[in-house]
Amino acid sequence: MSDRHEHSHPHDHTHGHRHDRRQRHGLRHRIGHLLAPHSHETADKVDSALESSARGMRALWVSLVVLGVTALAQAVVVAFSGSVALLGDTVHNTADALTAVPLGIAFVLGRRAATRRFTYGYGRAEDLAGLVIVLTIAASAAFAGWTAVDRLLDPRPVTHVPAVAVAALVGFAGNEWVARYRIRVGRSIGSAALVADGLHARTDGFTSLAVLLGAGGSALGWQRADPVVGLVITAAIVLVLRDAAREVFRRVMDAVDPALVDRAERALTEVPGVRGVGELRLRWIGHRLRAEVAVVVDGEVTVREAHRIAVDAEHALLHAVPRLTAALVHADPEPAPGESDPHLPLAHHVAA
Repeated sequence: MSDRHEHSHPHDHTHGHRHDRRQRHGLRHRIGHLLAPHSHETADKVDSALESSARGMRALWVSLVVLGVTALAQAVVVAFSGSVALLGDTVHNTADALTAVPLGIAFVLGRRAATRRFTYGYGRAEDLAGLVIVLTIAASAAFAGWTAVDRLLDPRPVTHVPAVAVAALVGFAGNEWVARYRIRVGRSIGSAALVADGLHARTDGFTSLAVLLGAGGSALGWQRADPVVGLVITAAIVLVLRDAAREVFRRVMDAVDPALVDRAERALTEVPGVRGVGELRLRWIGHRLRAEVAVVVDGEVTVREAHRIAVDAEHALLHAVPRLTAALVHADPEPAPGESDPHLPLAHHVAA
């Protein structure tokens, strides 16, 4: 059975001082709301979530245009130069641009209201988009590697080397700009999929620099420089695949930063009337956080008072945890001496 009822706080002078301090903190908090009123009603939470989705969509469209123009310019050079290193970079840039499609669909779905079938809404579509991005990165790595090996076995000269070098620099500039933009927006709105996409673009930028090295090798007369650089690009894509897969896997498995849990616990302990914090769970649904927590309250308070404490606890969490849109707070009575655990009837439902 859960250990959330094992908190005991003897009513000594220390506890009395702590209780007075919490009351003063609660009074200051309420005065602050009178001076600067705001709301956490459902409409406000939805507006904030829609604003996040809109920022994500804007980041996708802007990066789609930038990467599309970059890939198109590189494709023109590939057509008359025959560089497989630049071909691999172009394919990777094209794939990176196209990942905006599943992410865009996910952001649009995430705006839909919850239904009786999808009671938590459609935010998980964003995590599915993250999986699509990971598969896209894996496919581009396989294609780049296969092309490089084929050219290594059947070497051909690279022509128009200066144009290949310029295309490589264009690829680096476009990808690095898109990477910074996606990562900044993704972290701001809490989208793991958008951050993973930004990491993908950053690796594309460095692979473009590798193409520049291949062009230099070809200019010096080393025919195999181009396919060797193509293999280096493949290795770089595999590295970003690992990072992106780890990021998306953690999100799918409901992993959160432990610092967020610590922050939530600290906020709850400051709420007047909360005598202990039991089970606390946080989970991402798309780029929004939800929380479930049990708090321990005085067993002698009325139901209305316990409910007020629970509401204050939810309010404190909404302030303390970034991107938290909802919290379910359960109030447990502080155990009295000799009293049996009121949750014992549930014990046989708990998995061994």
